[in-house]
Amino acid sequence: MKIAVLKERRPFEKRVAATPDAVKKYCALGYAVAVEAGAGLAASFSDEMFVAAGATMAASVSAAVQDADIVLKVQRPESADELGGLKSGAVLIGLLNPYSARDDLAAYASHNVTAMSLELVPRISRAQGMDVLSSQSNLAGYKSVLDAADQFGRAFPMMVTAAGTIAPARVLVMGAGVAGLQAIATARRLGAIVSATDVRAAAKEQVQSLGATFVMVENEETKKAETAGGYAKEMSAEYQRLQAELIAATIKKQDIVICTALIPGRPAPRLVSEEMLRSMKPGSVVVDLAVEQGGNCALSEAGKVVEAHGVKIVGYCNVPSRVAVDASALYSRNVLNYVTLLSAKTGGQLAINWDDEIVKAVTLTHGGAVVHPQFQVR
Repeated sequence: MKIAVLKERRPFEKRVAATPDAVKKYCALGYAVAVEAGAGLAASFSDEMFVAAGATMAASVSAAVQDADIVLKVQRPESADELGGLKSGAVLIGLLNPYSARDDLAAYASHNVTAMSLELVPRISRAQGMDVLSSQSNLAGYKSVLDAADQFGRAFPMMVTAAGTIAPARVLVMGAGVAGLQAIATARRLGAIVSATDVRAAAKEQVQSLGATFVMVENEETKKAETAGGYAKEMSAEYQRLQAELIAATIKKQDIVICTALIPGRPAPRLVSEEMLRSMKPGSVVVDLAVEQGGNCALSEAGKVVEAHGVKIVGYCNVPSRVAVDASALYSRNVLNYVTLLSAKTGGQLAINWDDEIVKAVTLTHGGAVVHPQFQVR
């Protein structure tokens, strides 16, 4: 059977769905691998590296997908060539963004493509090696702090010099999921004084274990603020008001704010208001990792660094792609682990167990229909 690895075409995307190391492993499983020419260049993987790993190079997307049984992508198909060239029954695997791109599901079904969206991998121990959101968010949290440091006009650590003492930067991380925890760790390594906030009381211990101070309104509602899958729930208007008051008092003392709060299938919660921005010190920096889902910070703009009320607001898109080499390596391992789950032990053949809870969780379309219950039209 043939696996096709396609070049990404969406703006801000530099990652590739399979590295040369992953290609070697696919070949060892018995698959033939075709890689579209130039697919890995933006992530520093040359065509020659793929050929040396055992892949054949395809001059175009149509040549790559021709007769392909499995098509690997980072982001969902953008061009008609990508989707239209897939053969009936092909398996498409990637970050298909089903919450925001529901119309695409009908296209997958009409082309009789089995579409599998890896954002939906359940957070269970057996699926940890396939958890693309965690692997990519980890890098996003790291890079967010470096982006903040790049825009910040001061140093992070305390420095004692003959000319005087430089006070350490104060960093507030909003959202203590995977990205937030990595942001805390990175800011601490750079010498900042770090505090963090999250609606989930369970995050308190994790935040404190990294040496940061936890800032949260703790009441009965916070005991139920986490889904079974480990994600934050949307909180009541009253809780949001109380939390906003606490954050408003905290944020005016900060130099840098890293916003990481996301709720699957919902617009990002607004955490930093324009009034809060006005209260911050001139030269402060806000990094909004949620900008592509509406933003945690007022006035943030996708793909831009804007300045308002003396504060720089960083709204870079696709932050994991800004660390494309490592992001590709981690993503490709996640995908390899998932494809291995779908495969027979030898012979390069698919042997999908449709009753497997991981497969059920990620499969959007199959057999010409939308099969995921969350996205079926009722």
